[in-house]
Amino acid sequence: MTAPRRAGVLFASFLVSALFSFSWAGPLPPQLPLDLAGNAVDPFTGGNRLTVLIFVRTDCPLSNRYAPEIQRLASTFASRGVNFWLVYPDKAETAANIRDHVAAYGYALPALRDTHHFLVRKAEVAVTPESAVFRGDKLLYHGRIDNRVQDFGQTRVVVTTHDLQDTISAALQNKPVPRATEAVGCYISDVQ
Repeated sequence: MTAPRRAGVLFASFLVSALFSFSWAGPLPPQLPLDLAGNAVDPFTGGNRLTVLIFVRTDCPLSNRYAPEIQRLASTFASRGVNFWLVYPDKAETAANIRDHVAAYGYALPALRDTHHFLVRKAEVAVTPESAVFRGDKLLYHGRIDNRVQDFGQTRVVVTTHDLQDTISAALQNKPVPRATEAVGCYISDVQ
C-alpha cells in the first residue's frame, strides 16, 4: 500500500472512530411533550400570543375540582386569541387514561403528556392544579388559579382572588402581571 493511500485509510479510520465515540457536550435537547396521538408538540408556536398551561392529574381531587373553572377560563379567553393546554405531568398516565379524564370532566381543551417534564421545568410548577402564562415562550406567571384552596383541607366558600383570570386580562392589555403565586395541590413527582 502506498504512503498516500495508507494515510487516507488511517484518516478514514480516525473519522469513523471519532464519530462513534462522540458524546454530547452540554445539556441534551429538550424532550417536547406529546399529544394524545403520540406526536411531539411545541405549545409555544403561536408567535407572541398568550399561552396558558394548566397542569392537572387524573387522580388529583384538587385539580379535578377545578375542571369547570378551567373550562370557563378557556372559553372566556378563546375569542381573544389565548391558547389553553391541559398538561398531564405524571409519567405513568397513558393517553387512554387522559382521554377518559378529558371526557369525564367535559374538557374541550387540547391535552399534552409531559412525561419528560419539559413544560414542568419551563413553567416552574410543582403541583396540580397549577397554571402558567407565557407570551411566546417567555414565562410571565406561574401559580394558583384562584384562592379557593388555602391549604389542604381548607377551602373558601367564596373565591375572593382570581389570580389566573386577572393575570391573563392584564397581559392582554400589556399591563404588569405578578410573577408567581403559591399553588396548593398534589405534588408533581420527580420535579428536578
